[in-house]
Formats: sequence, structure tokens, C-alpha cells
Amino acid sequence: MFSKETYMQRRALLKKTLGSGVLLFLGNDESGLNYEDNTFRYRQDSTFLYYFGLSFAGLSAVIDIDEDKDIIFGDELTIDHIVWMGTQPTLKEKSELVGVEQTMPSNAITNYLHKAVQKGRAIHYLPPYRAEHKIKLMEWLGLPLARQEGSLDFIRTIIKQRSYKSQEEVVEIEKACDITADMHITAMKVLRVGMKEYEVAAAMEAVALAAGGDLSFATIATVNGQTLHNHYHGNTVKSGDLFLIDAGAETPMGYAGDMSSTIPADKTFTARQKEIYDLQVAMHLESVKALKPGIPFVDVYDLSARVMVEGMKQLGLMKGDADDAVREGAHALFYPHGLGHMMGLDVHDMENLGETLVGYDGKPKSTLFGRKSLRLARPLETGFVHTIEPGIYFIPELIDLWKEQKKFADFINYDAVEGYKTFGGIRNEEDYLITETGARRLGKKIPLTTDEVEALR
Repeated sequence: MFSKETYMQRRALLKKTLGSGVLLFLGNDESGLNYEDNTFRYRQDSTFLYYFGLSFAGLSAVIDIDEDKDIIFGDELTIDHIVWMGTQPTLKEKSELVGVEQTMPSNAITNYLHKAVQKGRAIHYLPPYRAEHKIKLMEWLGLPLARQEGSLDFIRTIIKQRSYKSQEEVVEIEKACDITADMHITAMKVLRVGMKEYEVAAAMEAVALAAGGDLSFATIATVNGQTLHNHYHGNTVKSGDLFLIDAGAETPMGYAGDMSSTIPADKTFTARQKEIYDLQVAMHLESVKALKPGIPFVDVYDLSARVMVEGMKQLGLMKGDADDAVREGAHALFYPHGLGHMMGLDVHDMENLGETLVGYDGKPKSTLFGRKSLRLARPLETGFVHTIEPGIYFIPELIDLWKEQKKFADFINYDAVEGYKTFGGIRNEEDYLITETGARRLGKKIPLTTDEVEALR
């Protein structure tokens, strides 16, 4: 964890900005995998980590602005816990590490909040995303499920504070990005025809664990890259396949890396694979060149889409004016997702607080296919950390549907596209910090161009 002064300063800024009320922070509990004692890997709530820094189950906290109190609620370990888990610092000792002097038993929070409600005081809370959070909000605040939307001012204040990464956060994110890069480089070295997808996934996970971290999300490692989030790892790699990986590491402090790469199963790309791959790289590099403070990220997305359309026209797969094709959404047949997302303590940073608030500053999202999947569209600012991940995919079911509907026939050469229905998909992804003058890639460089990838094969 960071120094206690970091957490004290974060809480002080939060209190100063909001001015009054009781701020409620719900830590995460253990969650049973298939029975209570066989749990999933524990992960603390990211906002709890940001302000209180403690990655232990069973904690909750309040910041009582009016009474100037920071309180962590939890229970001491019994001898039964110690027998199974070993000795740990006391709750008071843990709390002192993050500059919190007052602790109370976990069940005391109910009475504390009830008294605040009876006095007519405002209780601010965040939108729940886990079942135990929802149950606690029902018990502690009497909030039915349909009304558990969170406190908007509280949400906006936290988003504003967490969006700008401090230097010590950037250092920690870069650690995650370095491990993530090593995961991808390992995959590029080990992938061979005849392997199972899960063998590659296992080699990557070993890199994360050996570095003292873990995975920041479930690994995508697949020969079916046309399926955007494919978590099945049972296929055998065949000659001629493209192998798409989307994977990241998380540091012990909870900060994430997130990168993607696409590798030929053989030692080199085929001529057709290279044409599409080089086009995706052009989309990527033009996007990176455009990054700077003040530019709306949706404009960078549009740029990447126009680059793709122009390239697809040269390959005979698209036609017509690129600006018109992107505006109307024809490009989404091959590029049905956004260009990137915020990243930090969450791999999709703060997404539980509301995608439109985080990525759009509260402005409405488009409902157009492809464009509606943009997680980030707002103007970029110094201190933002986000991904760049354009992609090109040939999704047979989507091609068949649009062809049958004669959709965007003025822009898409469906007869030519038919020949690519078994191609798969390509995505490459890097992580960037917005600086005062532009952007800086975080972490080691992973091979990007065809020459760089083939050099490792």
C-alpha cells in the first residue's frame, strides 16, 4: 500500500469537495465458488482500496464529514480464524497504517447509520454491484433494490478524483503493464501449431503469478478472435490460424494492466493475414499519434474507423466515402467495439460507478451499433490512463445478417467479404498516460508490427 499520508490526503480532498454528510464505503466480503468455504480469489472493492487501502474481507467504513470522523468497521480474528489463517495485525493496527484512528465492530455500523438517518442526515453511498452490498443497503438504510442507485454527487466526486492518476499511481500501473507485456511476449514465444489454447493461457498466467501479481481480468486466448470476449480455451491451434490474446496483470495493490496481441500460429503471417494485420496496426498508430489533452476520445475513435475504411476500400471490401461510412455506422461490420477505456484500480476503471459518468462525463451515449460500445468518448485530460485497442473482425453471423438485410450496401462489398468469413479477428492493445504535451505508453513495448511479431516466432 501507499503511505498513510496518501490515503489521508485522498479522504481530506473528498470531504472538502462534498462538504457534509456521511459517506458510506462497502468493502467486499469473501464469495463462495461452489460452497461457502471454497472461495473465489479475494478482491477488495476498488474505491475502498483508493480511500482506505486495506485488502481484507469483512470491512466497511464511513467518513462522517460533519463530525470529522473516519471510521473502519470490522471484527478481530478469533482463535478459530488464527488456527486456519495465521496471525494478522489487529483491526486497529491495520487502520493505523492508512491513518484511521477509530475502529468499531462490524455490527456497530447498523446503529451508527440508523442514528444518522433519524437525525435527517444525508447518507451517501455508491451503486452496488455485488449481492452482499445490496443486502447490506437494505438492512442498514432500508433501501429496496429498485432504489439502490447511489448518490450522484458522491459518484461524480469520486470519479473526478480517481480519474487523475498521481505519480505514485502511475508507477504502480506501470508495474502492472510491465508484467502484462511479459505475459504477451511469453505467449508469442511459446505458441506452436498443435498446442491447446489453455497451454498458452497457462504460460501467461504463470508470468503474472511469478511476478507476485495476479490476473486483472479473465484471459482471452483464442483462435476464434472474431468473438470479442471469448473465454473458452479448449481449441487446438492449427496451421493458418490467428491467435488473439487479451490479457492483463494486476499488482498486489490492485492496479491493472491490459494489453492485446494477435499472433500467427505459424512462424509468419500469410499474405492475406498481413494485409489485414497491417491495416489494424495503421489504425492503432494513427490513434496513438492523435492522443493529447483536450481531444475528444470519440474523435480519435472516428479517426481509427476512417483509417480502417480507407484500407478496406483498397482491399476491395468497402467502397464509398469514408466519412459517410463511419458516420452512418457501416464500419461497425468489421469494427463493432470502441477504441479503449479508462484503466487504473479497475481494468475498466470505475465502470461500476456508471459508464456514461466515467467515459462521457454524464452526456448520453449513441445507440448506433458499434458506436454504442464506446466506453470512453470524453475529452482527454492530463493524468488520464486509458487503453488503445482498435480491432478488425470478420464475424460470419453478422456478415450473413447484414448481407441478408442489404444493410449499408452502398459501402460494403459483400461478395468480397464472403471470402473472409473464416478469417477470424485481430486486436492489438497498449496502455497510455495522457501527459501535458501528448501521451506516453506505459510498460514495456510488446511487438506490434508484423516484422516485430515474426521476429519472436
